[in-house]
Amino acid sequence: MSILPNKNELGFFEIRLESIGGLGANLAGKMLAEAGVLSLGLNGSNFSSYGSEKKGSPVKSFVRFCEADVEIRDHSPIEQPHVIGVFHEALYKTVDVVSGLNADGIVLVNSTRDFDEIKTDLHLPYGTLAIVDALTIAVEEKTKVNTAMLGALFRICEFLDPEAMRNVIRKTFEKKYPHFVEPNIRTFNRGYAEVQFKTFEVPEGAEGKSFVRPLPLLGYNTQEIGGVMTAQANSILKDLSGSRQGFLPKLESEKCIHCAACDTVCPDFCFVWEAGEDKRGRKQMFLKGIDYQYCKGCLKCVEACPTDALSDLREMIGYADDNRVRQNFPYVAGGIS
Repeated sequence: MSILPNKNELGFFEIRLESIGGLGANLAGKMLAEAGVLSLGLNGSNFSSYGSEKKGSPVKSFVRFCEADVEIRDHSPIEQPHVIGVFHEALYKTVDVVSGLNADGIVLVNSTRDFDEIKTDLHLPYGTLAIVDALTIAVEEKTKVNTAMLGALFRICEFLDPEAMRNVIRKTFEKKYPHFVEPNIRTFNRGYAEVQFKTFEVPEGAEGKSFVRPLPLLGYNTQEIGGVMTAQANSILKDLSGSRQGFLPKLESEKCIHCAACDTVCPDFCFVWEAGEDKRGRKQMFLKGIDYQYCKGCLKCVEACPTDALSDLREMIGYADDNRVRQNFPYVAGGIS
């Protein structure tokens, strides 16, 4: 008798993890596959897609399970998963994270928001939605988001043995980082215990989400004429919100001494200044605020601030838009200076 709850036409149960670099989705996929293979005798495979392989850029991790008598000869990206794990909410803006999800599939999201809000954002008409506050768990336990997400995934995939993952955690950390073993096991246990579910009824005959393979914007039919700049100074269109790993700097203007230490260390020129005069009438530049469109949440400014005018804040949906102070770019002929 099969222990896998669902299988596609090739006999695979498939999981896709959607994340950004730095949150540990690649390692989570490896550990998830290892636990299933070693504890249940399943065949399994795992690999990841990194894109540009840098912190903050989109990452996908793929896990396939099948019965021991089925060979895995398919190593293509998973397009119609049974389970999707979304490690970072802001991915909704740039990546169709639920593309190809089966009608009765399950989506796990790292979030503090309610089910209906997330369902609307994902354009998810039916199926099961699971939510876990993996970031808070990781912060409190001084670990990473991936271990909490693994705990929630093991609760979703009931055929998997949680004790097998605890053993994999011990094996992964005990030699080089033994002090991380117990915090990561606690994080895993909390993810397993604290995940919440809500199922939206699937109509009879309902179809899953269609999968759309992202294509490059420029190809042999769409390539611009060489040497022509069609979008001068396109950095004004840059949006780094998807690179933030859950935190951003919060400015308390009344505590700011306008020393520019934050501006000196900021790699993306997020700080907005305006000219003014001090109490003695001397000309001085004053910090007006932060343009969060360009902020990737590195928090170097918080470390550099000599006062407590800047602090790290758990990002809430809408905070950056509501508190953004826009840059005033001077327009000149032919572009932006």
